[in-house]
Amino acid sequence: MNSKIIVGQIVGVFGIKGWLKVKSFTEPADNVLHYAPWYLALPQGLKCFEVQEFSVRPQGAVVKLKGVDDRDQALALGKASIQVERAQLVELAEGEYYWSQLIGLRVVSQFGGLEQDLGVVHSLLETGSNDVLVVRGDEISIDQGERLIPYLPGQFVLAVSLELGNIRVDWDPEF
Repeated sequence: MNSKIIVGQIVGVFGIKGWLKVKSFTEPADNVLHYAPWYLALPQGLKCFEVQEFSVRPQGAVVKLKGVDDRDQALALGKASIQVERAQLVELAEGEYYWSQLIGLRVVSQFGGLEQDLGVVHSLLETGSNDVLVVRGDEISIDQGERLIPYLPGQFVLAVSLELGNIRVDWDPEF
């Protein structure tokens, strides 16, 4: 397993003094600012940066990275993903998972007593009321379709097994 995890992305420059606009993938969004150091995925590989200053604005966070002192240096960072050491993440309670832990797991439906492989979790969507698994079929699933399955433990999600690498669901494969 990769020791780093993506927690955000550089989305643009802010001003002329090297500040950057940041899109956070954390909840709450400003949690991204509390991880250190940041590793930016640049074309030449991961490069370590320290957040020197930050400001949280209604449109999102802006940061000043140590050593990035002008607009040209900030532009050179492009749309780099922001990664941190996975070990920095807070340990979750039993039955709780980070999205990154669910992505890549096989999804097996037990609908109507019949076990069918629906594919792999490609991503998750936040809808407000509940998260949704985006499951894409592959070469060993029942078809190549994409399914949106509400992540509702006890209702549609029966079990998550990181050890076995799968999620068991009660979901009609025709839907």
